[in-house]
Amino acid sequence: MPLLRIRLRLPDRPGSLGTVARTLGAAGADIVQVVVLERSGGRAVDDITVSWPKGASLDVLCDALVSVRGVEVDGVWQTHEAPGVFSDVEVVGQIAANPPNGVVALVEAVPKIFGGDWAAMLNQDGLVVHASWQAPDPLTLPVVPVSGARAFTGVDGIRYAFVPVGRSRQTLLLARVAAPPFHQTELERLIQLATAAEAVLGVGSSVIGRPVP
Repeated sequence: MPLLRIRLRLPDRPGSLGTVARTLGAAGADIVQVVVLERSGGRAVDDITVSWPKGASLDVLCDALVSVRGVEVDGVWQTHEAPGVFSDVEVVGQIAANPPNGVVALVEAVPKIFGGDWAAMLNQDGLVVHASWQAPDPLTLPVVPVSGARAFTGVDGIRYAFVPVGRSRQTLLLARVAAPPFHQTELERLIQLATAAEAVLGVGSSVIGRPVP
């Protein structure tokens, strides 16, 4: 069955998540994983990954969730991997085992980890060093921030996360279509992954500094 990721805002109190779980089950969804993104002011933001029957209406799912008192649905989008199936540690291990393909391993992994649609590494001139296999061809890049890691929305409505890769003057761009913006928790995790990858490859490494054949 297809995997969906659902971002919910719900009361941060005992029993709330259990009620959501029962509601999802009654609607026909099977929970694969729950990730808590934020807890603040008596509210929580959760990403719930579920398997959902192919062809079943998403309206049924959303209507069931919003019927739960205090629950708000920020977005529902399709994902190709369950969180945790392809872990950050595994990616860093792959990079360490095969440094010449380090950029490729990182760029191909991040869409799976973060429920994104595609990713690309850009050089200091904003040109593509490597794009993941899911990226559109030709690839039209958004106007990216001048500096600093951040999440933003392109003029076409695509959600982006943008992370400079240490002192190599390259940047990692991750895109998600028809989904909520990247949460600060996701952005911080992406920063940590990029930092770990560069630490393994070495600052100033030619692997980061030039296009991969």
